[in-house]
Amino acid sequence: MSVTTTREGHVAVVTFARPPHNFADLALIEAIGAAFDACDADREVRAILLRSEGRIFCAGADLANDNPVADGVKPERNPFYVAAAKLFGVKKPVVAAVQGSAVGAGLGLSLVADFRVASPEARFVANFVQLGFHPGFGISAVLERVVGRQRALMMLLTGRRVKGDEAYDWGLADRLAASDMLDTAAMALAQEIAAGAPLAVQSTRATLRGDLRALVERQTDHELAEQAWLQKTRDFAEGVRAVAERRPGRFTGE
Repeated sequence: MSVTTTREGHVAVVTFARPPHNFADLALIEAIGAAFDACDADREVRAILLRSEGRIFCAGADLANDNPVADGVKPERNPFYVAAAKLFGVKKPVVAAVQGSAVGAGLGLSLVADFRVASPEARFVANFVQLGFHPGFGISAVLERVVGRQRALMMLLTGRRVKGDEAYDWGLADRLAASDMLDTAAMALAQEIAAGAPLAVQSTRATLRGDLRALVERQTDHELAEQAWLQKTRDFAEGVRAVAERRPGRFTGE
């Protein structure tokens, strides 16, 4: 696992890699948070480009082998969601370059950004119900703010894959770019933001973003409580098996 930061002018490029699927775990989310903190502290950074290595942006949490919200891990607040909520408190504008799939927590990570630049091959997926699970990472609160209530319901209750062009039509992706031009297009948007007066940009963004971090903190507390009891069900065990075996789940409501 690695998280690196480079600079192009006033844009910081934060790149994460956890091959082959870029699964999200506590270490990765904390490392991205530390990179964001450094960007916030650097007066020369006016915008952040968040990207990943490989064919997949982020395949979410590995619920089968390394579940960061596993039942039985019950501190006062779950560390994975504490780290996730912290990301939403980043002060500098963030553009995410999304190639391949952004699934589950990977979708949540993309929603941290103010803007998403996606390739046509991108897939935005909230497949929690196909796992017998409740959405996490604040998605049950943040997704609606981006695509509207009905489209959020559509994604969350069906688990459907939203392709790049449909995501663009919905406003989930703000720009589309061919895979070989994705980083260039995302950088161009980040540089456009960075060209503005930095204090004015941050002030305007803070007004529009509101107290998003506090919202995510409250919502992840609720999400975790729902996930805790659902993880004890037979449907959850079946859902994890079904996804691993690439087949539809055979759910019984137990």
